[in-house]
Amino acid sequence: MAQGRAAAFLAVGSELLRTERLDTNSLFAARVLARCGFALVEKRIVEDDVAAIAAAIVDLLRRAELVVVSGGLGPTADDVTREGAARALGRGATRNDALLDRLAARYRRLARQMPPIVARMAEVVDGAEVLENPLGTAPGQLLEADGRTVVLLPGVPREFEEILTVHLLPRWAAPAGVLVRSLRLAGVYESPVEQRVSPLYDRFGRERITILGGRALVTLVLTTSGTRAREELAEMERAFTAVAGDDLFGFDDDTLPGVVVAKLRERGWHLATAESCTGGLVGAQLTAVPGASDVYVGGVVAYSNALKASLTGVDAALLAAHGAVSREVAEAMAQGACALGAECALAVTGVAGPAGGSAEKPVGTVHLAVATPAGQAHARHHFPGDRAAVREFSATFALDLLRRRLGGAP
Repeated sequence: MAQGRAAAFLAVGSELLRTERLDTNSLFAARVLARCGFALVEKRIVEDDVAAIAAAIVDLLRRAELVVVSGGLGPTADDVTREGAARALGRGATRNDALLDRLAARYRRLARQMPPIVARMAEVVDGAEVLENPLGTAPGQLLEADGRTVVLLPGVPREFEEILTVHLLPRWAAPAGVLVRSLRLAGVYESPVEQRVSPLYDRFGRERITILGGRALVTLVLTTSGTRAREELAEMERAFTAVAGDDLFGFDDDTLPGVVVAKLRERGWHLATAESCTGGLVGAQLTAVPGASDVYVGGVVAYSNALKASLTGVDAALLAAHGAVSREVAEAMAQGACALGAECALAVTGVAGPAGGSAEKPVGTVHLAVATPAGQAHARHHFPGDRAAVREFSATFALDLLRRRLGGAP
């Protein structure tokens, strides 16, 4: 597939149109597609409805040569993505006996009886290529029609990512002569980054730079092609790296928790965490990194003042004088966490909302503290958004504060 071809993303799920669940698969898809020379031109969310799914696919295929669909491939009555895709392409669907046998074998390995409704996941749109799902039961499907491609993938993020990476990334790798480099920034927001890098657009061409924004994470995707692609990409990387400065934490597939773990390992230091409003999110991100046990000893979730005192040693007088959401308490939590058997500690305390704020400490107020053998660091933030957003921002900024304190170029 050639550089610059348009791609679109469609998330299926009525729950994504309400407040209980966020779509994250589109962010992962955008990163993968950018590496393959695709430009994501549109993303949508539709309810679990055959007609709505079909209409969206038909419409997106008018502007995009590739449409990635996430969700609605399970066994229940509201999983109707297969039917929607079949209607959009004017095709039928047939039960695939080989796929049904694999599903049955999976249930036998799990020592479970396969419910009859699971057979729905063996329904394959006519002409589709089945994409095996090693992490779950719902397989993906790839369909070609009139020179365009529709890919149906399960909505469970780890399954979506696995199939996209293992089955599709190799076949969509950027064509010969096209080179892609991603610069990963943390502790920043998309709009300010755009302002900082925009002077480079005239020099390198706006169409060769893609900015992917997340919560406190921004990725700059640089693309070159032609006979001087390698030299031009190196020149672009130098220029954008200089503008990114200390916000740059890595490249391509680097993750912020992964970089933190690597830096701790380089120094031979161990880390403990003390979390309040994030409720263990920082620890969860760290332990998602393979080999994190080399450096991460564990942490405590000290939500109440009583546990802040008993588990992290925060003095009751300090809590009374400054309140749980304060620089003083955050720093005391970090110092106390070091007693878990670590040279370094990271602490988070804040008001995630929607209640609990005040004029002095409104919802979104968060204090972060880092303690290392090289000294301490503190940061106070006021994050936007709902409770989930505040907690996610807090975890990312906390890891980034530690990353900056650990120092060293990516």
